[in-house]
Amino acid sequence: MTSTTAVTNETINSWADDPKGPVALYLKQRLLPVEGEGGVIFPPTYADIGYNIDTLSDGTKVAMIDSVGSQANRMEPIFKHAPYSELVPQIEIEIHTKDEDDGKKKYVEKRSILDLAHRSADAVVHSSPTLSADMAKAFTALKRHGDARPLCILAPTSLLFGVWDSRGGSGEKRPRLVRSVIRAWNVEPLYAAAQFNSIWKSLDEDQQKALEAEAKAKKTKLSEKGFADAPATFRKVSTAAAAKMTEYRDGSPNPERRVLGGVIANGRIERDITINLVALRAISGEKSEEIRRYLLSLALLAATADIELFLREGCHLRFADERDTWVKVPRRGSPEAIDLSSAKGHDTLLEYARAAAGPFSAKWPQGDKLIHKFDLKAAKQLLAKKGMDEPASE
Repeated sequence: MTSTTAVTNETINSWADDPKGPVALYLKQRLLPVEGEGGVIFPPTYADIGYNIDTLSDGTKVAMIDSVGSQANRMEPIFKHAPYSELVPQIEIEIHTKDEDDGKKKYVEKRSILDLAHRSADAVVHSSPTLSADMAKAFTALKRHGDARPLCILAPTSLLFGVWDSRGGSGEKRPRLVRSVIRAWNVEPLYAAAQFNSIWKSLDEDQQKALEAEAKAKKTKLSEKGFADAPATFRKVSTAAAAKMTEYRDGSPNPERRVLGGVIANGRIERDITINLVALRAISGEKSEEIRRYLLSLALLAATADIELFLREGCHLRFADERDTWVKVPRRGSPEAIDLSSAKGHDTLLEYARAAAGPFSAKWPQGDKLIHKFDLKAAKQLLAKKGMDEPASE
């Protein structure tokens, strides 16, 4: 891969349409903590297990830093902001309305559909009657006729990042066209300990006795309200997990119960991004060529955008290399480097996307039809409705 192939409109068209074309576009992106190599980073924590760290057969420990689902939820909101906002409909749901402090103004809590974890199949969508009816029709068209056009008009990013209509009548499930995940290699877990010192020692005896009596009457603990010193050396787990993961084991603190203090990555921190062209070319519908090209244009922009890498407290990353090296992956043979990362390459993708969005944008909801209201009654009906089992959150 010594040379890089420029991307043209014809190239993108062939990726979308040619059944003998490449099977995927792929990037392995090297990341670094903002503190530099060897900096401590904090992976996500999960109930009872703590960090998700796998140990390979050679002893290498690999930590999940950001899951596939989490990465999708970080990439999708780029379409709320210019210049990408012009490429998809901007549907919002009003959750509730509150009076401001002065009582003269109303504050409306809203959510963009681009912020919803389950996208067009989210519970909030199903609880918004003016939106759910149209979404149901779009999923039915996809399920019964394989027609992705109605969903492209309402919520194209659902087809981009994957969706499962598990709460709706169709049960339709679509794979991700864009998949991204961040892992750290050869990690060493660290542990933390803390000590909270309260004001308790400064209170007089009468005050202490009064607070102890009140806490007992209210069946609460002084430490929970900040009136007692509280050490933090062991993390809380469920009762079932605590029975197997005791705080001490063989006379020493049990690492499985220690408060987590991040990890040091002695190996690489890598973000793997894949655009699945096989899944893309399987999408059909009225004028399916238009659908595939439109979705591919969105996928290319989402995958090549420099998303923010402040993933959580204690996990602030940056891109290590000046420029990314994307490759197109053929069915056989060696991958070939392609230019998706230069300013010229980005301009080509954006202009292509603007043209590809044209046949759909003319039918997007406009004005008041972009705003829908969450309905508590509909939400209660959804609770009573029998649906499919949800997969574990990624």
